[in-house]
Amino acid sequence: MSSYMPPTDDIGFLLKSVFGFDAQIAALPGHEELTADFAIAVLEEAGRFCSEVLEPLNRPGDEEGARIVDGAVVTPKGVKEAYRAFVEAGWPGLSGDVAFGGQGLPRVVQILLDEMLSATNMSFGLFPGLTRGAVEAIAHHASDELKAIWLPKMVAGEWTGAMALTEASAGTDLGLLSTRAEPVGDGSYRITGTKIFISSGDHDFGGNIVHLVLARLPDAPKGVKGISLFLAPKFLLNDDGSLGERNAMSVGSLEHKMGIHAQPTCVMNYDGAIGWLVGEPGRGLNAMFTMMNAERLFVGIQGLGIAEAATQKGVAYARERLQGRSLDGARGPVPIIEHADVRRMLMTGRALADGCRALAIWTALQMDIAAGHPDAATRAEADGMVALLTPVVKAAFTDFGFDVAVLSQQVFGGHGYIREWGMEQFVRDARITQIYEGTNGVQAMDLAGRKLSLEGGALPKRFFDLVRRDVESAAATAPGAKAVWAEVLAALARLESTTAALQAASQSDAAAVGSAATDYLKLFALTAIGWMWVRMAVAARAGDTPLEQRKVMIARFYCERLLPQTQGLAAAIAAGSSSTMALPEDLF
Repeated sequence: MSSYMPPTDDIGFLLKSVFGFDAQIAALPGHEELTADFAIAVLEEAGRFCSEVLEPLNRPGDEEGARIVDGAVVTPKGVKEAYRAFVEAGWPGLSGDVAFGGQGLPRVVQILLDEMLSATNMSFGLFPGLTRGAVEAIAHHASDELKAIWLPKMVAGEWTGAMALTEASAGTDLGLLSTRAEPVGDGSYRITGTKIFISSGDHDFGGNIVHLVLARLPDAPKGVKGISLFLAPKFLLNDDGSLGERNAMSVGSLEHKMGIHAQPTCVMNYDGAIGWLVGEPGRGLNAMFTMMNAERLFVGIQGLGIAEAATQKGVAYARERLQGRSLDGARGPVPIIEHADVRRMLMTGRALADGCRALAIWTALQMDIAAGHPDAATRAEADGMVALLTPVVKAAFTDFGFDVAVLSQQVFGGHGYIREWGMEQFVRDARITQIYEGTNGVQAMDLAGRKLSLEGGALPKRFFDLVRRDVESAAATAPGAKAVWAEVLAALARLESTTAALQAASQSDAAAVGSAATDYLKLFALTAIGWMWVRMAVAARAGDTPLEQRKVMIARFYCERLLPQTQGLAAAIAAGSSSTMALPEDLF
């Protein structure tokens, strides 16, 4: 099988020609000298690590899986050594705060590294990805003392992080959780309870593992307002900061999963484990959402990574596999990439992967602006866009990632179902991305039920106005790209009218949002990605390089073959909730 090729040419085109990376980043203090060329050079080196070190471990790690030996987690052969090499190369601290030893590069560079990690070894990528989310929660909410103790080694990757939310009786509804935290009297707490589905809950890399655990204080009220967040490490620290005795936590078992077998997903038992409060009592969910929102964006990038890797392998196989005759019947057997249905699958994969990457970069740039722009109003506007796009990136990218993995598996025919070819692993691994960090239905409800009403409804309107300005500008400057911009304007009109109708229906129909949310999120995502294809087509229209020619052709395919789905989605939403809710429960 072909090896993964880091998409740095595509990244360079996006950073330089589509988004004007140099000018945007130069406006942010601390990044005045940063250029797209430097970012691309960093990512080229990261891509080599991913393709040469991590990808060769992907299938063997899936087959061996993480396991428990004498009560301790053992990761598959080579993973421990790869993680050490990852840390020694400095990759964990790429976007980390320089105050804690990080390199301080923009979020946009980080998400592109995350894509390549996910494309080559999704199980491995979860270790640094979850650590970074924990770092963000601690940095935003913990005391200065806790930050000073824990963040430097977490940012460096010497210590890793995990988030412990879910319990057997408390999944999406965290208000039902029962884990307890009893004050010791010295500022620490003893945490008792069991958590399930804890990715990276334990491993054999050495160092510490910092768990962020949701629990209730003794006098806490019921519901989400009674939840607090605690930092509980695998090892307590000695006075000199070195690792001391093992904390009272253990791995009860590993979950037997459909995919990501090399990633230890743990049942964690906390038996009076010592921990420290992060943030204010009763505000734990607020603090944890800092980590969860970071992870939701990260999970969306996992979907993108799977889509890219699966498409690459599908294209390579289709070029080599000989079967059938040419369209004119004159030649045979021919590479199956000549067959129209195979091309449809590969073009769909390429259109979605490239389009999602563009939207991911735009969103990451908004995150960088929200974090560092000197103007408060600009920061607030960018932060609003990130809030609006977070459920879209998480849900749509992972839905599309799974769809593309299945399409690429289909290109392989029967070989796609056989383990040796690696395609069935993509399908299995991609499936969890639609479930964890809030199922995609929950993300859709967040978008349609909450995000549309932010800023009194002005937030989505600002986004729609931005898209319209860009697309109308393209219509004026690139009339030759009418096949692209005209379809996107039509989709935008559907999205706007559907948004207004859904907001109105929700006032009188309690089921309106729930029945429409998933269709609405896909309608939103397809339109937003169409906007990205307009920008890419305009940037590529005057060029004659193979990459630019490809962009123009794929933009047309996206708008003619994928964007029309918005018509059906809008019609389904307009039908309302009555048929969804009509069937009595006992007739299901």
